[in-house]
Amino acid sequence: MAAGPDALWETILSFHRLRDRRASAVFGKWRSETRPRLSGEVRLLSAIVPQRGYFPDFLTPSQESSEPLGLGAGMEAVRATPPERLRAEIALLDHPGLPGARRARLGPLREGGPEPLGRLVGALRDYHRAAVEPYWPHIQSAVEADRVVRGRALLDGGTDELLHSLPPVIRWRAPVLEADYPVDRDLHLDGRGLLLQPSYFCRGTPVVLRDPLLPPVLVYPVGHPAAPAFAEPGPWLGRLLGQTRSTVLRAIGDGCTTSELARRAGVSLASASQHACVLREAGLVHTLRHGGSVLHTLTPLGGSLLRGGAPLAVS
Repeated sequence: MAAGPDALWETILSFHRLRDRRASAVFGKWRSETRPRLSGEVRLLSAIVPQRGYFPDFLTPSQESSEPLGLGAGMEAVRATPPERLRAEIALLDHPGLPGARRARLGPLREGGPEPLGRLVGALRDYHRAAVEPYWPHIQSAVEADRVVRGRALLDGGTDELLHSLPPVIRWRAPVLEADYPVDRDLHLDGRGLLLQPSYFCRGTPVVLRDPLLPPVLVYPVGHPAAPAFAEPGPWLGRLLGQTRSTVLRAIGDGCTTSELARRAGVSLASASQHACVLREAGLVHTLRHGGSVLHTLTPLGGSLLRGGAPLAVS
């Protein structure tokens, strides 16, 4: 399991979501806030990241460990892409119907060199700052909530249960992990490990690297709560001014089911469910289904409220 969200996977996949009109309930507010902040970086990124289908593997550098590279290290890995790999992967984007303007933007990159790669890294960095960085705490929270679900499954039933707990688009039929995918494809691990990378901006089907020789990674979509993920503190916070609900918020801690929440807070199961619902509406709690139960975890706003941070003043 990846230790957290991967900055470059989120950057590239968010660029897909930016041009996708679907899932407006989840990404609509993000799109409307992000588009005015964008500038010239979109033209170069549009050339190398098509709206659908393949995009070069070197844009999302692979790592051997579960710890994501981070934005800085990821950008340096992109900058250090060998020229022969650049040529091979960019050549896969070329086809007879490719518009001339797009082919012209890809030409310098295909040849490699510090200047074209520097422009690409600059475009990626500028886009990340505009589209991903302002929402990073929410992205981290959603990925961490997914990791809590997977961690519980691992503790309950080992690797088998962990793989069975993955989203419905992924199915564990030992010894094969099947996933919905745009094309038929087999990826043989041949004794290598598989990195499971939950992603906020992945939508619908999982994503894998095209090159089977690279360290295997399966990027899959996290579950999204019914409430808008990027909602600002609203009038719901006024409903939190009660001792019982504060106790419930503290009891959620690093994650628990509704039954565990009832025991920790000393309330009935129905009361725990009701309080968790209010906290979720307020944007303080993530709720994801785990088997026959649901699992509650704190959002960044919920954690800040407990720590006595700035959101306490907003009520």
